[in-house]
Amino acid sequence: MLLLFISQLLHAQTKLTGFVKSKVNMEVLPGAIVYFPDLKNGTSVKADGSFEINNLPKTKTLVQVKLVGYKTIIKTIDLTETATINFEMEESAVEASEVVVTGLSKATETKRNPLPMVFIDSKYLEENTATNAIDALSKVPGVNALSTGPNVSKPFIRGLGYNRILTLFDGVRQESQQWGDEHGIEVDQFLIDRIEVVKGPASLIYGSDALAGVVNLLPANPLYEGVIRGGLQTNYQSNNGLRAASFNMAGNTEGFVWGFRGSHKEATNYQNRYDGRVFNTGFKENDLNAYLGLHRSWGYSHLNFSVYDNMQEIPDGSRDSSSRKFTKQISEEDTLRPIVSNDELRSYDIGAIHQRVQHYRVFSSSNFIIGNSKLAVRLGYQQSLRREYAHPQEPAIAGLFLNMQTASYDLKYYFPEKLGFEIAMGINGMYQLNNVRAGTDFVIPDYSLFDIAPFVFVKKNFGKIDLAFGARYDTRSFKNEELYVTTNPTTGFEMATNDTTGAVKRFDNYAHTFSGFSSSGGITYNINNKFHIKANVARGYRAPNISELSAKGVHPGTGYEQLGDANFKPEFSLQQDVGLFFDSEHISASAEVFNTILDNYIFNQKLESLFGGDSIYTESGNNYPVFKFRQTKAQLYGGEARIDIHPHPLDWLHFENSVSFVYALNKGGNGAIINDSNKYIPFIPPLHTNSELIAEFKKNVGCFTNIYFKVGLQYYAEQDRAFLFNNTETKTPGYTLIDAGFGTDVISKKGKTLFTIGIFGTNLADVAYQSNMSRLKYFDNYPVNGTGRSGIYSMGRNFSFKLTIPLSVKAPKAKIVEADVIEAK
Repeated sequence: MLLLFISQLLHAQTKLTGFVKSKVNMEVLPGAIVYFPDLKNGTSVKADGSFEINNLPKTKTLVQVKLVGYKTIIKTIDLTETATINFEMEESAVEASEVVVTGLSKATETKRNPLPMVFIDSKYLEENTATNAIDALSKVPGVNALSTGPNVSKPFIRGLGYNRILTLFDGVRQESQQWGDEHGIEVDQFLIDRIEVVKGPASLIYGSDALAGVVNLLPANPLYEGVIRGGLQTNYQSNNGLRAASFNMAGNTEGFVWGFRGSHKEATNYQNRYDGRVFNTGFKENDLNAYLGLHRSWGYSHLNFSVYDNMQEIPDGSRDSSSRKFTKQISEEDTLRPIVSNDELRSYDIGAIHQRVQHYRVFSSSNFIIGNSKLAVRLGYQQSLRREYAHPQEPAIAGLFLNMQTASYDLKYYFPEKLGFEIAMGINGMYQLNNVRAGTDFVIPDYSLFDIAPFVFVKKNFGKIDLAFGARYDTRSFKNEELYVTTNPTTGFEMATNDTTGAVKRFDNYAHTFSGFSSSGGITYNINNKFHIKANVARGYRAPNISELSAKGVHPGTGYEQLGDANFKPEFSLQQDVGLFFDSEHISASAEVFNTILDNYIFNQKLESLFGGDSIYTESGNNYPVFKFRQTKAQLYGGEARIDIHPHPLDWLHFENSVSFVYALNKGGNGAIINDSNKYIPFIPPLHTNSELIAEFKKNVGCFTNIYFKVGLQYYAEQDRAFLFNNTETKTPGYTLIDAGFGTDVISKKGKTLFTIGIFGTNLADVAYQSNMSRLKYFDNYPVNGTGRSGIYSMGRNFSFKLTIPLSVKAPKAKIVEADVIEAK
């Protein structure tokens, strides 16, 4: 409150007015967006070409002007000197330049940002189909997902995933038991308006879990002043009968912003040509999000609250040995498994064996302008409740029950710019508690951790050259508690106990402090308006997670016993990357290469018995293979390239192509002997190409406008560079997928959008394939059978139907701006 009061004293309220016009013919451009990313404030240009933005601080900041079909304008303006300004936009088939806010001291134009990044806008998300927020990234070069069915996906960037990739929601770290194989990202996919991805170490800004990159899921920006609007979004998908709907409403009244969204989606079991319907892959998800905020001359402050509630089935691959039909567990003894009926396979009801994930989040995001400096504060609290139900005769009793609470903090101070230097200093971290004692299965113990890290980031512009560098030091205090278990006299299952008499000790006390130094240095050279080069060297750090350190038990969602190692050291990475980028009116292209060395790299390996074959752990009459985390030195190298062509004069047509590849080598260490079976590391995506031909028509055809057609082809090469030791991994054949889509806005006679429709088809040839990034590939109780196939195959042909109905309650009236203006070109 004291900072807010001081800021109010230091700043008088100001506003910015002006016009947006075409540079060629000086016609006004209604609908263009004028937006200040660091202030989260902006407006839409009115019918007369004018705009007006209120409640702005008197500070120097970045402004972005966007309109489809025109080159984006990005420039820095000083609001202490500028009250009126005109923007003149150039027509362009390629909209290449974007402003990003992830991994940096403040909002920055992509071509002046040395970090390797990719930006996914709302248009891309609307014109593609997905079943979850991470699945939407499947076509992005260098980005993949480790999946466990349609609704569980974990991001991988350049071959690295799990706790090496930090997922953010609106800049706040997402904490949701990321160590688990089948633990997805607990965010409503309808809430996501755009995504920013850092492809490389971002430990400098975000700490331990950002060693390999960041995925920042960003909601829609607050509406501009005087507007209240919302809409209804629906989606149906044919393959698994997915039914989804989401309703939102938001507004801005004199700088007071608010919004809410409620979503629901459910699906039955998905299907493919070989497996038919895959039993136990359905889900039901409900989401709620709301926010309030205030925009004033001192800056802004937002408060956000969300609830995520998902009941998710997880298959185990159990089949009848002769018919290969799926079977289900009906008793604890599990001596007889009946075949699943067709009615059950088509049902939307969630079965007894499933997991329920509830995630609650509240966070505040504030930006205070103090003179010519700025203080950014993000404070958050999250609770993740995960129950994995594994007792078919006691469906109300959770096997695994994890209750994690996280308080996170992130403070950054931005010094006034001097001699072209932009300097930011900050401190961030979190305090986390995880309680496991309410379940009957114990894979990890109770634990607590506290992270703290100061950092400094410096940027300097030398005309065509931008330099950025920084340093950070992380400290994590980690402790897990000993855990004793005994038999529950009522249920007969194991339970945690504080009475050690006659109890079995499952976990020991453990405490350790991990620490590490991170740094980054990069350069961007803008050769001219079309060419620029980026180069970056970064050192990343990651502390081992709870599963890697302390796991000891059978995880119901994985089907094997997991063992950790308390002697693990932190991971350290050194990545070098170089990129060349070209953007003209009709062509946008890039080529990037990288090389990463990882010390103390942690991976999971299936253990071999002393007598040959799998090491087997027996529990309650069931046999489980045993996996143990190992540590080694690894090298990953590869690259991505893309080209987007708008052939002149056919600017309505464009041809997008991309290719990405990553190779990963096990360099050994800790006495390991490297041979042909273990010379690679697990879960590395194969070479992947994506080609898409898109036709977009600006002119109206009757009541239809913004019409587009597209057809695409995705090729995944064979992945024969697998970690073959004791069948930890197996080689994966290559495959090709074809997709297509169509969409349009339907408008009234007055030009108002009534609704938007989109129809998409994926895997149109109904190819039966397995991705090497799918865990279901290894789910089979009879992997050796007469078919020559094993495991579960991925989704077959799927058609997706999207319908969006906008709802406008209030819109601002046009005002003519009468003032002398500064021309921005």
